[in-house]
Amino acid sequence: MTVDPLTRRALLPLKAKVAKLFDEGNWLELGTLTGSYQIVKSHDRLLRSLSWGDSDYEGNVLMVLNSIIDRDPSNIDVIADYVNNLEGGGTSLSSGSSDAPRFYIQPTAFDIRNVAQDADLVAVMMPFASQFTPVYEAIKRAAKYKDLACMRADDMWENSTVIQDIFDLIMRSHIVVCDFTGKNPNVFYETGIAHTLGKHVVPITQNGSDVPADVGHHRYLQYLNNGEGLHRFENELASRFQSIIAARH
Repeated sequence: MTVDPLTRRALLPLKAKVAKLFDEGNWLELGTLTGSYQIVKSHDRLLRSLSWGDSDYEGNVLMVLNSIIDRDPSNIDVIADYVNNLEGGGTSLSSGSSDAPRFYIQPTAFDIRNVAQDADLVAVMMPFASQFTPVYEAIKRAAKYKDLACMRADDMWENSTVIQDIFDLIMRSHIVVCDFTGKNPNVFYETGIAHTLGKHVVPITQNGSDVPADVGHHRYLQYLNNGEGLHRFENELASRFQSIIAARH
């Protein structure tokens, strides 16, 4: 049975995860699920190299995975589903990728809805006071320079509670800009949500002393809330957006 080259290539990222996550029991389970139990058991090096931590283990992993899809190309989906469930299952909400194990969460303060993620959306977490309006306008211009959309929670009203709208907005977004000016506790809370969901968080502030100690090790953009200061801020923020966009390609 001929295996499509794209299917072969799809094995490579799976191979890395299998090599990191699998023990002997996982191999036997996967062999059973794919009708390839004897392929796994009869390979002369796979389980031995796993047990001894030998340097040829990853090569043996790739060899056996190829044999499994040679038997039936549709087994690629079985392999992918098995690995996904082993990592924790569910849909990744993070803006970036990681080889670290995945876990799922079920919040009690708000609902995780079936909301489509938008790679071109910037969410903005900041106080709603009128003095921040020019700052928000500057953020929107910086986003527009890079063909990104920009929203605050007060731009939407889709749920009966504000926190649900905020959570949905953060969940949908790729980038979250958080303004720590004035040490607003709501912004701190929303920043924690964004970090937990694995979003690209861009901290900004008018005063460096307003940045919480727990996130002080993260780089932030400091700005002045006047014409010249906001013009400079726009350019710096647009540059930061560009760096994030470039990293996803």
